[in-house]
Amino acid sequence: MTYHLPAGKAPDGPYVVDVTPEKAGWGYSGLKVLQLPPGGSHTFETGDSEWIVLPLNGGCTVEATDDFGHDIFQLTGREGVFSGVTDFAYLPRDSRATVSSAEGGRFALTGARCSRRLPARYGPASSVPVELRGTGNSSRQVNNFGAAGVFECDKLIAVEVITPGGNWSSFPPHKHDEHRPGEESVLEEIYYFEFADHEGIPGLGYQRVSPSGHGRNTDVLAEVRGGDVVLIPDGWHGPSMAVPGHHMYYLNVMAGPEAERAWLICDHPDHAWVRGTWPDRPVDPRLPLYIAPSQ
Repeated sequence: MTYHLPAGKAPDGPYVVDVTPEKAGWGYSGLKVLQLPPGGSHTFETGDSEWIVLPLNGGCTVEATDDFGHDIFQLTGREGVFSGVTDFAYLPRDSRATVSSAEGGRFALTGARCSRRLPARYGPASSVPVELRGTGNSSRQVNNFGAAGVFECDKLIAVEVITPGGNWSSFPPHKHDEHRPGEESVLEEIYYFEFADHEGIPGLGYQRVSPSGHGRNTDVLAEVRGGDVVLIPDGWHGPSMAVPGHHMYYLNVMAGPEAERAWLICDHPDHAWVRGTWPDRPVDPRLPLYIAPSQ
């Protein structure tokens, strides 16, 4: 199994990235990145999965039709992932959806196989909690648009992370590949990366996943660039390292078999002490890159 999918290695039809549970060899998590030209549209069946349509750049109209009715959501979107928080739309399973864009753009479809059918909904940018996590060179920004306890889904958990150039995130390394009630949950995870250019020069970073002794004993050390994907079925993941001069963005998509939708993690015992140093250092002054709009 290949766990690092460089940009251009996982397309399918209109999707520049198409990761399904079948292609990943697991049971729940999925990610599609839809590229639309000006005036373009795409219709798809949600099937047995729930989806959040998240603009990466540009705005769009999202329509959802099923036996319960017809919903239309206008997403303002954003110029890019480093420019601001975006609004989004939730699509239930067993629906037909159409994404269209007058100006064109790229739109992430974060998905998870699920059992319950929840109603289609609009998520305003103003409702997205922007969290600063870590301090010093472990500082990063988390846009918790689809976090557990923030936005209701059946199985799907999805967040955005921005790591300033030169910083490490997903550190200390952590895992979520064992069912330990109240302590750790089983979640398959997808990382999708983008990077800020510097004077036209593309950015890059590095992603580490090390074996935990569970599941597939996943082992990855990858140089990642814009549009790359890393699949994490199990294992200690982190750090995610942004090279100096280039901010790093990654979209996390998680889902799993747990009855409770919760992000419960276990820190690597060799590095868990790092959390104890955070209160003694300031947050990187470059953060937050932006905050959610007031309304």
